[in-house]
Amino acid sequence: MAKYRCTICGYEYDTEAGEERRDVPAGTEWDDVPADFKCPLCGAVKTMFKAL
Repeated sequence: MAKYRCTICGYEYDTEAGEERRDVPAGTEWDDVPADFKCPLCGAVKTMFKAL
């Protein structure tokens, strides 16, 4: 599993955990996260995340 970090606030999306605040189930790979996904902390768009 992989992690991706928001370049604005540092929030980390973990593919193993998903993000229930944004209705992304655990095990969802980053490529399968919806294009309109926004950081649950600062609202940054998906393109503002970088792989760790």
